[in-house]
Amino acid sequence: MAMKPMSEKNRQRVYAMSVASVYPHYITKAENKGRTRDEVDEIIRWLTGYSQSEFETHLAEGTGFEAFFTGAPDMNPNRSLIKGVICGIRVEEIEDPMMQDIRYLDKLIDELARGKAMEKILRSE
Repeated sequence: MAMKPMSEKNRQRVYAMSVASVYPHYITKAENKGRTRDEVDEIIRWLTGYSQSEFETHLAEGTGFEAFFTGAPDMNPNRSLIKGVICGIRVEEIEDPMMQDIRYLDKLIDELARGKAMEKILRSE
């Protein structure tokens, strides 16, 4: 069953949402399952190519998701290997590249919280 596409208003709301406003939820989700903030940060660095200090600057400045992903120095080409469902939608079928990158991050954090090994989360061979 196809999901109704996100409205433009909701899409813009998600794009403008600051990474810093969602980041604590990523940490809580991970820590509640025995994982660490360092692992969350490693996932974010792997996906975006930001250094830890660059990432922390974006958190401090309240950078929105759109600017965060648009400005990412090196989006990982292996992110296309991320498959599965997040919020009822298959990430590999999301047509909007920006929304797909946001959902890739959600999916990676989900995998971390489910206890998946970091090598598998980071799509290492």
